[in-house]
Amino acid sequence: MEGPITIEEFYREKFDWMPTNLKKEMGHFNVFRTDDFLKPHRPMPYRRVDFYKISLMTGRSRIDYADKSVDLDNHALVFSHPLVPYKWEFLSEGQCGHFCIFTEAFFSQFGHIREYPLYQVGSTPVFPLSDEQFHSVSEIFQRMLNEIKSDYAYKYDVIRTLVFELIHQALKMQPAATSIYANSNASVRISSLFTELLERQFPIESPVQQVALRAPSQYATHLSVHVNHLNRALRDTSGKTTSRLISERLTQEAKTLLLHTNWNIGEVAWCLGFEERSHFINFFKKNTQLTPGAFRSSGPS
Repeated sequence: MEGPITIEEFYREKFDWMPTNLKKEMGHFNVFRTDDFLKPHRPMPYRRVDFYKISLMTGRSRIDYADKSVDLDNHALVFSHPLVPYKWEFLSEGQCGHFCIFTEAFFSQFGHIREYPLYQVGSTPVFPLSDEQFHSVSEIFQRMLNEIKSDYAYKYDVIRTLVFELIHQALKMQPAATSIYANSNASVRISSLFTELLERQFPIESPVQQVALRAPSQYATHLSVHVNHLNRALRDTSGKTTSRLISERLTQEAKTLLLHTNWNIGEVAWCLGFEERSHFINFFKKNTQLTPGAFRSSGPS
């Protein structure tokens, strides 16, 4: 699997110019019409980006993200972020839409964008839209286009508000339990720190990269809490044990590597912290009811 696409590489691939504010402290934002440079039937490679992207598309397409594959028949709103690799393949002519890209620094003075549920690993980043929802979201993107072309001194403040409007439109399509403001207590804080520590190890992008933390006790040590305390906090917030959450994340990464790399089973096993190939095969079969080889042959779900 190739490394993440930087925002500089994005501009070099798509345009013959480079924005002057990419490295400024205020961060970077831009918005585009997709059909201005879309190439139908040519899938993008399965990769991460090191920036944030919100895409609005209409037309038949397929998106692969993490270990999942989703076929889209019409309109969709998709949230991409640096932690999860993805690939988008357009399956019909006449694709159209918009997308915006921005760096985390663009929101650094306005909260932590990565804490929203849409940008958590394991969340659903793909939202099929009705015709009415599509037109509503299209209007937001059009306002972004109009704003970024203006000479209004505070236009980027307006644009941040429009990005949040897109995020909240999507959040309203999810169950209320996803609210980032619910249950703000010690268990939630510990759980958030655990999740951040877990996710720092992924995605695996090279066969010489290996996860460093596998056991619940290792996470507890890094978080300076007793392992029983960590386990209680995670049970309170997720209903799952520390071991279960670690296993689920390792299984998800294993599926991704099996589907999107040509690494052999032993290499995948080593990257995920299994010194013995057989131990990984038993672990994977226990969590998926398939051997790694059978899963790889079956293709994305």
